[in-house]
Amino acid sequence: MSALDDLPVDAARAGVVLVVVAVAFLLSPLFIAPPRATLLFFEVGIIFLAYVLILVGVNLQFGHAGLVNFGPVAFFAVGGYTAAMLTADAPFEGIGLGFPWPVGLVAGVAAAVVLGAILGASTLRLRDDFLAIVTLAVAEIIHGLVGTFQSITGGSLGLGNIPRPMASLTREGAPNLFATAFLFGALALLAYGVFHRLTESPYGRVLHAIRADERVTATLGKNVFRYKLVVFIYGAALAGFAGAMFAFHLGAVSPGFFTINVTVLVWIGMLIGGAASNRGVIGGLAIIMSFQLLTRFLNEQIPAVTADQFASIRLVLVGLLLMIIIRYRPEGIWGDARELGVDR
Repeated sequence: MSALDDLPVDAARAGVVLVVVAVAFLLSPLFIAPPRATLLFFEVGIIFLAYVLILVGVNLQFGHAGLVNFGPVAFFAVGGYTAAMLTADAPFEGIGLGFPWPVGLVAGVAAAVVLGAILGASTLRLRDDFLAIVTLAVAEIIHGLVGTFQSITGGSLGLGNIPRPMASLTREGAPNLFATAFLFGALALLAYGVFHRLTESPYGRVLHAIRADERVTATLGKNVFRYKLVVFIYGAALAGFAGAMFAFHLGAVSPGFFTINVTVLVWIGMLIGGAASNRGVIGGLAIIMSFQLLTRFLNEQIPAVTADQFASIRLVLVGLLLMIIIRYRPEGIWGDARELGVDR
């Protein structure tokens, strides 16, 4: 494991405490309004923390168990759309059943778990490259479905009038962004702490053995398929939870929120930070999203380049960064080459 993961911090307990504090803060009449100049950072921070929830699950699957899942955005979308359809109140298009938001949250996670169980049971016996192709295909199928059935999902317009429980408990605008970022940060820390404990336990050592050689692990009496299926479902549940929470933050969902770009961003962050390093992958995601944020307005300083050309240049730079990391440090910035079994 990376040295980052050996720091003496009990993230699970800290996460529980911060979640309680965040909920108490939302229920109290107090509010904090950050300066307007920082609102963009809070908006990007909320997206980052939602992606951290997805990334923690993907890192458990790939970094610790060796499962190549290229479709985490499918579970993200299923969680978001399930919560949206159950809780939306008379949306302009699509289904809105008007249930309370806790029902939508639980149903969103449950729907992601069901999809994860079905997909995992039917694909986890495939070789890594075939598993990657199937999960990527499922993600594209889900994206196509939510954009096609306008009478159910709202089609390209999406679903609106979704409850916004965080916004309803505080003031709109800056106070809401601060409180939401606080809550998402607490939830991300809790998820990280729980999964870090899991990977440090004897259960986690079995996952590492499966990643290293699942045939040898099976000869030791371990049910390899069951371990892989459970890990796959854990990641699906976390992504579904992130999707539902993201929908309740925005008050709307649309296919544009659940594109392949989410999967690409999460995987790039994990590879840059170092798969199997629980804190390293979060650092890698922070690097790539900070790069996107800091270069967002550089186009104004280069008048000879159009906005479309600059967007392509940014993608090229991200690709070059990833190529350099894979070429000179394939285990990632904070990864452990011996743990991952890679040659430098």
